[in-house]
Amino acid sequence: MKDKRFYSFLHKQIPIIVALSLFPGLGYIFLGWIHGIQTAAIIWYGLIFCTSLWGYRIYRAFRFEEMSEKEQSNWYLELSWFYYIFFLLWTVIFLLYVTEDAYKLHYIAIFTQIGASTVASALLISDKRLFIPIIAILMGPLIIYFYNIGEWYGYILSIFATIFMWVLYYAANSSFNLLQHTSHQANHDLLTGLYNRHFFIDYLQQRINSLKEENHYSYLLLIDLDHFKTVNDSLGHDVGDQLLREISLRLTQNIPQDSIVARLGGDEFIVIGPKFNNQARCQDAALALSEHLLATLKQSYIINLHHLYISCSIGISLMDSRSTNANQFIKEADIAMYEVKATGRDAVFQFNEEMSLRVESHLMIERLLHFALKKMEIELHFQPQFDQDKKIIGAETLVRWNNSKLGQVSPADFIPIAEQTGLIIELGEYILESAFETFRNWCDRGIELEQFSINISMRQFMHSNFTDDIKRLIHSYLKTDQVKKVIFEVTETIVAEDINKVVAIMHELHDLGIRFSMDDFGTGYSSLSYLKQLPIDEIKIDRAFVSELYQGQDESEQAMIMTILNMAKTFRLSTVAEGVETEEQFQILSNQQCKIFQGFLFAKALPKVAFEALYFDNRK
Repeated sequence: MKDKRFYSFLHKQIPIIVALSLFPGLGYIFLGWIHGIQTAAIIWYGLIFCTSLWGYRIYRAFRFEEMSEKEQSNWYLELSWFYYIFFLLWTVIFLLYVTEDAYKLHYIAIFTQIGASTVASALLISDKRLFIPIIAILMGPLIIYFYNIGEWYGYILSIFATIFMWVLYYAANSSFNLLQHTSHQANHDLLTGLYNRHFFIDYLQQRINSLKEENHYSYLLLIDLDHFKTVNDSLGHDVGDQLLREISLRLTQNIPQDSIVARLGGDEFIVIGPKFNNQARCQDAALALSEHLLATLKQSYIINLHHLYISCSIGISLMDSRSTNANQFIKEADIAMYEVKATGRDAVFQFNEEMSLRVESHLMIERLLHFALKKMEIELHFQPQFDQDKKIIGAETLVRWNNSKLGQVSPADFIPIAEQTGLIIELGEYILESAFETFRNWCDRGIELEQFSINISMRQFMHSNFTDDIKRLIHSYLKTDQVKKVIFEVTETIVAEDINKVVAIMHELHDLGIRFSMDDFGTGYSSLSYLKQLPIDEIKIDRAFVSELYQGQDESEQAMIMTILNMAKTFRLSTVAEGVETEEQFQILSNQQCKIFQGFLFAKALPKVAFEALYFDNRK
């Protein structure tokens, strides 16, 4: 398959060959003029000049990034005819002058023909379809001319000319083979032998241009192996490399004709499908091939006596004339593939506009979040916590972001992005320091809370400086009795981390006086063993359970709430019910001996000043 380098090489030779022809051609006109065959020489030069203009037009028409596959094929065909005709004209001038003995013109014709042959073999080495016929066109008449002299030296010259033609062919062919080898290395992945990313982008651009020209459709499949790193880590990179070669072979054997597969790098592969004149047929074919590849790649592999099984995640992007940017379609397939990763892997997703809007929103939030602290757009709200007498006994610290462009951004939207990008470290430090400062000020003003909760991100919790930062903040803002009222809320995902490290950090903070609450209890990794192992002081009943409570409900339907409360009693943990929105829910939970409540029934999360006003009003 011809690549960009192939076309570019031939394209760059056009002005060189034309320049090497036009100027020596003027000498033929002069010689023809003084010898009396000026008419033939002028006609020949006129043909050379016109052919050169043709070559210039071909040269200017080359736009690889904008040309479709058909346009490139037509351009190459026209370029081939240009070279054939151009060098054929040099053969014509040789035949015209080689019979002229006066002024030794036949010597000039002979040496010019040899020079033209040498130039052609040197400049056209990238294409056998050009240099082989053109060397024959130039050297064939010369061999015949020497042979027809009829003298012994003529036969010798004919043999020498034949040998020289073979030397030109051998040199050009050797250079051609070297170029082919170099081109293959430049365009193919060394490990798998598949096309590499560099070649694939160029080819994809050609395909996109073709789709636009023909108003056709095609598809892109981005294939990422699931948990491939585990193979490398457990069995070694040699086994991993062999597995990649086996997967590459299966992909090559199972894609349709007029399709190509490339390795983008690591454990990512990409496939371009054939062209379709109907979008629905294209979509059906893409989904069918994706499902087939999912099943094919999951079949077992036997490598060095290891039976290996691996699944993959496939993202689909349908290609049409809506975009001329190759990277746009790769990006779409990449978005769809990561959608598969986010929902459990081993599946196929097709890119759609909903995904695009979500990703754009994600990128916008990520970009603006970088400047949120600097622009003082982050503020803390505090949701009151009440006892059974509906008196405020605590507060949960919640973060709010009010952006000038996006407006009020939900924590459910920006906190996960902050965790993914690492911004949660800086954001978490700000939240902790602001919360500690607020709590100290409240204590100084007579706002007496039994507990003061702060949500802690797992990425923040596992950060190397976390405990040192907490010690610094405690030293700067809190007294010993105030520290004992601070509660760090962590989610059940904490047990998915290095449990020994988690326990060590929690014990270190516990020794400082910090207490811990298990947030959203019952929705994730709940386990009696974890409750026993972790130094937890409180569990929060998730709002999903609270929202389903109502009067007259069968006891079996309240089983989860009762189970959580009983577990809390067994482990001597306090309980907080969050998301209490109705008086019914409050009464049911009170009857079940739940002690602390928060939710819209009592108050929503409030800014600092509003919380203070509510507290003093509640204490009257």
